This record gives sequence, structure tokens and C-alpha cells, in this order.
Amino acid sequence: MVLTVRGLRVEGLGLSSRRHGQVMVVAVRGELDAVTSREFDEYLTAARHESDRIILDLTAVDFMDTSSLAVIVGHWKKLTARDGILALAGARYRYTKTLWITGLADRLPRYDTPEQAIAALADGSGEG
Repeated sequence: MVLTVRGLRVEGLGLSSRRHGQVMVVAVRGELDAVTSREFDEYLTAARHESDRIILDLTAVDFMDTSSLAVIVGHWKKLTARDGILALAGARYRYTKTLWITGLADRLPRYDTPEQAIAALADGSGEG
């Protein structure tokens, strides 16, 4: 059941969110880079205020650099500090290889699809 949906469009980046019970799915479309990292950070901050179970749907990400990794790590630390979860869904190696190069892909719960992530986080396990 989708409770809320909101979106933001910046040059090269589209962000939207939808809620599934206690789980917030933040869908990212386009490029996560130094130009878009501030908007990405602000959007995740707003999502964290609504839920402590966040799934980053990276299915439509075309590029990711280290500035976006810093944003993800910052929110991951804030969520885990309050027993929350930040999970990744749909990350494609070709476009998000910085997740693997830095080892972050192995540290965060990771799912092939947003639906798998929603099912896992909705049941409370959050194990990927």
C-alpha cells in the first residue's frame, strides 16, 4: 500500500519517494555526482525524518561518484545509530561500481529489486 509519494527533479537527477507501511522507498533516477549530491542529501534527510527504514532504489541510476557515496554513508550511520536500516535495491554494477570498489555494497543490505527489499524490511529482518 502506497501512503505517500513525493518527487524532486534537478538537472540530471530525479528523486521520488513512496511509503510502504514503515518502509520508505527513495527512487533515484539519473546521475549521482558532485553536482547533484546536495539535493540527494537534502532529500534523504527529509526521508529519514519520516522513516527509519529506507530503501534506496538505484535501478535507474546512470552514474554514481564518491560524493554520493559520502551522502549514503552519512545517512546510513545516522539511521543505524537509532537502530534504523538503509538498504540498497537494484544497484547495477556498471553504473554504481563505486559501491563495490569502496566495499559499501558488502556492508549494506542489498537486494536485486525494490520489491525484495520492501518484503525484507517490512518483516523486520533487513538482512540482505
